[in-house]
Amino acid sequence: MKKLWNHYSYAIILMALSCSFAIVLTLQSSLQSQDKYMKVTISQGDSLWKIAQQYSDRLSISNEEFVNWVKRHNYNAGDTIYPGDVIMIPVTKESPAAEQFASGFGK
Repeated sequence: MKKLWNHYSYAIILMALSCSFAIVLTLQSSLQSQDKYMKVTISQGDSLWKIAQQYSDRLSISNEEFVNWVKRHNYNAGDTIYPGDVIMIPVTKESPAAEQFASGFGK
């Protein structure tokens, strides 16, 4: 075993460091991507188009692209959404106060 370690120690250390680095990057990327989306609770009278218009200043896509994105990435968001549904939208979170405001949209 010692002979194996002496012969391959650099390769073993390099592999261990590479795996550790990959895990750290994966976790960091996962945490950053969570900040790019926000949960919105649908209220009476809400529509995807109204929500797109409300967040238009914070979107890097058109309202039509926003509506299509929400339909594609939320299993419960079809052509009709219902009060109480919770959807993810592609908007950067600003603060807990902004998220509270979004939850009360349309009341």
